[in-house]
Amino acid sequence: MAGVSLSKGGNVSLTKQAPNLTAVTVGLGWQARTTTGADFDLDASALLTDARGKVLSDQHFVFFNNLSSPDGTVEHLGDELVGSATAGAGPAGGGDDEEIRVDLAGMAPEVHRVVFPVSIYDADSRHQNFGQVTGAYIRIVNQADGRELARYDLTEDASSETAMIFGELYRHNGEWKFRAIGQGYASGLRGIALDYGVNV
Repeated sequence: MAGVSLSKGGNVSLTKQAPNLTAVTVGLGWQARTTTGADFDLDASALLTDARGKVLSDQHFVFFNNLSSPDGTVEHLGDELVGSATAGAGPAGGGDDEEIRVDLAGMAPEVHRVVFPVSIYDADSRHQNFGQVTGAYIRIVNQADGRELARYDLTEDASSETAMIFGELYRHNGEWKFRAIGQGYASGLRGIALDYGVNV
């Protein structure tokens, strides 16, 4: 059974989708629309934020140089250097380019949101941006049974942006929900990190 397909700004209760949900895998994927000589290296990351929308600490910014949050509840499964993975390549069987595991049940109470940006590595020197990326998506998979609970396919043209927040997991009235965001940043991952209070 396919998950709920969201449009930009839409949200869904994952707890209602899977009442015994304890952990999810966040799968992210993309393809390069054009080649600019250099390979596209897109990097997924995660920011664990408090009620004010700021990271709990710099270590709560999970990315290719820091693959796990301090308590291990958010774990990045590693950098995929070239996008457009073949179907079935990822551990979840969906051909995701990068995957981040999230232990919802073990999440510290002070964590209100887990935000998922994707950035283009070395975008400025390679003259790359999200306008050259197609087929980008984020999906939430129940770790217990591999079922996709929610998916957001990004459709907007982001010709100047070098980083984008794809979506977020957040708590609301005792439930875990997922929101599709699709907000681009021309200032890259650094701009996103600064917005969320990371010392970069």
